[in-house]
Amino acid sequence: MTEEYQLIKGCIDQDARCQRMLFDRYAGKMMAVCLRYANDSMEAEDMLQDAFIKVFQYIGQFKFEGAFEGWIRRIVVNTCIRHLEKKKMHFKDVDDNSYEAPAIGPQAYSQLGEGDLMKLISQLPEGYRMVFNLNAIEGYSHEEIAVMLNIQPGTSRSQLVKARKMLQQQILQLQKVAV
Repeated sequence: MTEEYQLIKGCIDQDARCQRMLFDRYAGKMMAVCLRYANDSMEAEDMLQDAFIKVFQYIGQFKFEGAFEGWIRRIVVNTCIRHLEKKKMHFKDVDDNSYEAPAIGPQAYSQLGEGDLMKLISQLPEGYRMVFNLNAIEGYSHEEIAVMLNIQPGTSRSQLVKARKMLQQQILQLQKVAV
């Protein structure tokens, strides 16, 4: 039996020590997920706490098929989505003709660190950010996103295109400032 298996079994048996160990092992990575969806760190902490409550509530349903971290991540992402739905997340339309983003050279990307890029993503309108995170970072298809967010797949696609265009504009602005 692996250490992870024993940890999960301990959590199923509601062993507080195992629950703490599991939280300590995965909270950092899952907080990073929450921060991508939240408007600030306090909101992300609320999302993380709600997600781990669900993890411990449903851990008995984990079938030991596939990665346990992936199972937790799915709960975290769904918790973040539900949290934002309660706030009445809106899918914003921006005039597509207002700006035609030029192609961005690789030098613009090479100057950005991961933290810089995450900050730019966090500044996207809520709907853009949600779809961008789900598709570009989490790897969900537009059809899966449509089901998760109760929207049409075409809405997911257009939100992603608009998010990418807005990110390109922001990167170009940063590049101009850096020069």
